[in-house]
Amino acid sequence: MSDFALELHGLTKRYGEFTAVQDFSLAVPKGSIYGFLGPNGAGKTTTLRMVLDIVEPSSGSMTILGAPSALHVREKIGYLPEEKGLYKKMKAWGTIAYFASLKGMSRKAAKARAYELLERYGLADFADSRIEALSKGMSQKVQVLASIAHSPEFVILDEPFSGLDPVNQQVMEEVIRDMASEGATILFSTHVMAHAERICDRIVLLAQGKKIFDGTIAEAKETMPTRVVLDADVDASALQKLPGVIAVEPHVVDGLERGWEILLSEDAEPERLLQECFSSGIALRAYDHRPPTLHDVFVHLVGDDAREAKKR
Repeated sequence: MSDFALELHGLTKRYGEFTAVQDFSLAVPKGSIYGFLGPNGAGKTTTLRMVLDIVEPSSGSMTILGAPSALHVREKIGYLPEEKGLYKKMKAWGTIAYFASLKGMSRKAAKARAYELLERYGLADFADSRIEALSKGMSQKVQVLASIAHSPEFVILDEPFSGLDPVNQQVMEEVIRDMASEGATILFSTHVMAHAERICDRIVLLAQGKKIFDGTIAEAKETMPTRVVLDADVDASALQKLPGVIAVEPHVVDGLERGWEILLSEDAEPERLLQECFSSGIALRAYDHRPPTLHDVFVHLVGDDAREAKKR
């Protein structure tokens, strides 16, 4: 039996002469929280639709929960689409129970499960409210709960944080962690790096339909060169001469240049740069060295591709 809930082998999707996803391979370990990241237009939703057998790939193959097609194991899968939509006249509990029943739960069990989830995630007081009376954030939470009410083994969430305020974004993170703690495998797409950085075991980055990174958060950060920000009255040429410095650029804050952003070679230590400044007589007003965030990694790896995607 495979240790992976999902295995993709060379998935490709073409629309005429346009290739939306190209030769995409991925292995998602069972029980993991896997972030599917990339700029708008990168091919994330197209890939998820191929995984779910909503869209047929032009080439490639896959295995999901041991089956060659999601249709064979659909009762074990939960899915939140990017385009959110619910029956506006249905009540919150009824919506969740309805979708649970479609996945094989009895009406009695589905209703009990609906009330349980609404209670757990702060919507108990709105259980009997119609969807049309709920805020956008609350209806979004109802749809998420509807997608997981049947306790699926594998959950696919397409932009689950979209439209949620910061408090409900935290609730969404809690939902994802709870599902993982109960043994489910979660694959979710997002272009907000902070969520992925907090909760993912692994991430995959997609840009212009191609995979450009696949690994842990720590491994992603290792792709970033070391950067240090200095604020001092000194020319870039003087900083360029210091040991380990390979590039010096203006550090811009709110449109204004404030000091220098220095790129160090792979073997250079930021602390050594600080010592070299002192010994060279460079008076510093500020020195800042912070580990890169996942947002930094994202911009470093796909920044140019993201700008090109917007043009398309």
